[in-house]
Amino acid sequence: MQNNKDIIIELNKELSSLTDLTSIDQLEVKYLGRKGLINKLLQKIKDVPVNKKKAYGQKINQLKNEVKRIIKIKKLELTNNKTDEFFDATLPGKPYPRGSLHLITSTVEKISKTFQRIGFIRMSYPEVEWEYFSFDSLNMPPDHPARDDFETLFIDVPPAPKLGKMILSPHTSSGQVREMWRCGRPPIRMVSIAKCYRPNWDTTHTPMFHQFESLCIDKNITITNLKASINYFVKEYFGEDYQARLRPFHFQFTEPSFEVDITCSICKGKGTIGHQKCKVCKSGWLELAGAGMVHHNVLIEGKINPEIYNGWAFAFGLERLIMIKIGLNNMRLLYDGDIRFLEQF
Repeated sequence: MQNNKDIIIELNKELSSLTDLTSIDQLEVKYLGRKGLINKLLQKIKDVPVNKKKAYGQKINQLKNEVKRIIKIKKLELTNNKTDEFFDATLPGKPYPRGSLHLITSTVEKISKTFQRIGFIRMSYPEVEWEYFSFDSLNMPPDHPARDDFETLFIDVPPAPKLGKMILSPHTSSGQVREMWRCGRPPIRMVSIAKCYRPNWDTTHTPMFHQFESLCIDKNITITNLKASINYFVKEYFGEDYQARLRPFHFQFTEPSFEVDITCSICKGKGTIGHQKCKVCKSGWLELAGAGMVHHNVLIEGKINPEIYNGWAFAFGLERLIMIKIGLNNMRLLYDGDIRFLEQF
């Protein structure tokens, strides 16, 4: 085998006469290519005695690394001479703008982790849904206003027996009975975050929006458990200074039902700013979500005995959470794709 030192001397001689990168690339192939000198030397290892194979291999690797180093230096020299600028290969590269998660995506991740810490599992259900799961199973009669085509987007396909018409899911509550069927028997602790669809479009509504639904069913579940869970989420998402309250309301699928209010982020719950009423809340509270104890008819539809089990459920609008947290007054900004808005978060 030719001595490593002789090969390096020969390489340097050949490089000294080269003045362009194309020629150097060709020389690199001669030494380091698939059919190059180094590979030919490696192929000869089969003829080397067993007790000398290791030393032979190490010698070839040293030669290979040295050839790479010398060729790289020659390329850098040519590049520097060509531009007449000093080039330091050890300097870090130029910094480029880095992207970030969209506000919707980061909020979904935060909510998922928040509820995972208290034993809830993240589930997903169809966005193209049937009337039964969105309305009938939730104790909503055929003449309920929510089933009007001014409130719900219907799909032009033949109705299915027992399931009714096909629709775009107007709320995440359609997953409640599906989850009861899936689990079969409590305890149930579920959180669902999904897109919903309603034909509305203004500063606080978009035809497509996000909700997240939380459902808990077990023995001896009370309003206290509901209030504690909402308080936990509000403080985790908004901060320790925020409080939540339940205000009596009516929903078809919960009894009793509540509207959930939280501390106004503008006046900090005072209802006034200086000597004037807060223009955002006027009372110190902002409406946030709907909640309540799962109606016994819904439990029956979910094949769960309401004499043994009960539970609570609540649904929050994801965009409304974001609007309250960052002080946004136009939901459509979240979907306009304006980089000037998105770069702020």
